[in-house]
Amino acid sequence: MNHEPETTHLTGRIEKITYTSEETGYTVARLIVQGRKDPVTVVGNLISPVPGESLIMKGEWTKHPRFGEQFKILEYSGAAPESLPGIEKYRGSGLIKGIGPVMAQRIVKKFGKKTLDIIEKDTEKLSSVEGIGEKRIAVIRKAWDDQKEIRALMLFLHAYGIGTGYAVKIFRKYGNRAAAIMKENPYRLAVDISGIGFITADKIGAKLGFSKNAKERIESGIIYLLFTLSEEGHVYYPMSALTEQAAEMLGVGTDDIRKGIKAAETAGKIVIEDFDGDDEKKEDEKKGVFLAKYHYGETGVSALFGKI
Repeated sequence: MNHEPETTHLTGRIEKITYTSEETGYTVARLIVQGRKDPVTVVGNLISPVPGESLIMKGEWTKHPRFGEQFKILEYSGAAPESLPGIEKYRGSGLIKGIGPVMAQRIVKKFGKKTLDIIEKDTEKLSSVEGIGEKRIAVIRKAWDDQKEIRALMLFLHAYGIGTGYAVKIFRKYGNRAAAIMKENPYRLAVDISGIGFITADKIGAKLGFSKNAKERIESGIIYLLFTLSEEGHVYYPMSALTEQAAEMLGVGTDDIRKGIKAAETAGKIVIEDFDGDDEKKEDEKKGVFLAKYHYGETGVSALFGKI
């Protein structure tokens, strides 16, 4: 019998943040959910969660042995609150620089349910609230725009199959430029983000329309293959064998691989060494390809022994 939890959807407003890690985004929060008498405990990776923020979540109900029923978040998108209590909590949460709890009360008292529309479309009207001048309006406007970009990023990442845990890592690394960076070169994820390897990055690249022989894909694939070979004990690999294996792995021609190797060498990601060998061997068979970081270690050790 299959006892796997069923995936379901849940929408609610954050009432309280019990715990959150700035590094990983892992959060425990209490949520107000319509139709439920008591707040619901939710756990998962969230980007800069704050009281008052509304969450639209996909996840599963679990039973914690100590803390009881919890909703484990697998994916989510954030939304601005619609109720007055939610707006006041959201505005006074510290999420938007320039608006603390006292100022939030003043703004909501002045504009009511139109508060978010004012901040979104007509921030100059905030100057009618005591204590808000042009400088603070500029800070509020920028912070609000940043939050919009974060919500858009979450939707973008989930559309390409990136779970919330990785989404948090990507946001921490790239900030609001994450979507633009991924569209430009999704294969950077394999190098920059712990836990996302070439295979995952390649799937994202395919969804974004990158062709099999895209230079970004080939260069990243070569680095991935060299790294895999290094884990098998190969400090370097013969260029001829590397070319053949990379072509087979990536489903492209050897000419594309040779261009990719050259590009990776020019970028300083790999080092190609000429080795003495049989004169009858082809040129590629006399060359070894190192990942740059391993070449430094290898030549450093060789130089050390040469002095002994």
